[in-house]
Amino acid sequence: MDRKIVLTILGSALLGFFAVLLLIPPTIDDGQVRLPWRTTTSAAGQTQVFGFTLGETSLKEVRELFGQEGTINLFETPGRTERYGVEVYFEQVYLQSLRADFVVTVDVDQETLGAMYERGLRISQLGSGSKKVKLDPVDVEALLPRPIRAITYLPQARLDEPLIEKRFGTPAERRAEPETGIVHWLYPERGIDIARDPKGKVVIQYLRPADFASILTPLTENYLEPSGANR
Repeated sequence: MDRKIVLTILGSALLGFFAVLLLIPPTIDDGQVRLPWRTTTSAAGQTQVFGFTLGETSLKEVRELFGQEGTINLFETPGRTERYGVEVYFEQVYLQSLRADFVVTVDVDQETLGAMYERGLRISQLGSGSKKVKLDPVDVEALLPRPIRAITYLPQARLDEPLIEKRFGTPAERRAEPETGIVHWLYPERGIDIARDPKGKVVIQYLRPADFASILTPLTENYLEPSGANR
């Protein structure tokens, strides 16, 4: 093969390689332990994880650490005690080489969210019956100093049961969703709910202990294991 052709191919391959590298977000490793199984409790009894404290860390601080604004939406779900909720989706965050997506719930009172809903720029109807609202930029700015209320962690990796127990410990109890096969590993004192499907895909929710009952209500009928039982 002609030497010029070889060099051209190699050059194109290198450019493609570096282009891919530029698209991969940098790993966040600032000396703090930001691992999903490393949780603590603050003096006020709030769940602490990824260097954040639920009920204290602001949305602005989360944005600054992740290095992205995230996609922010207000949701209206009729029939719920808390009709409105604001979530911010952060895609492909690398914390200490672990890749995951994050959904952060912002702590805002219902009256304020109701007013934001009325000022929304666009409303989309979801299949579940809920509505998704694109917020006015002024309202987005007003949310930045607000504390976060919950974190949903969506890791890329699949986790088997022995690894979950090794990292997070034995749950207080497990409850199943018979229709889906999803099993919830519940750690109420730490504010953790690990939902694992039969293929090992997991969704991990971190909540304030005071909010933990909100995820137990839909599972009360699907009792799988006595509280505190060991496998």
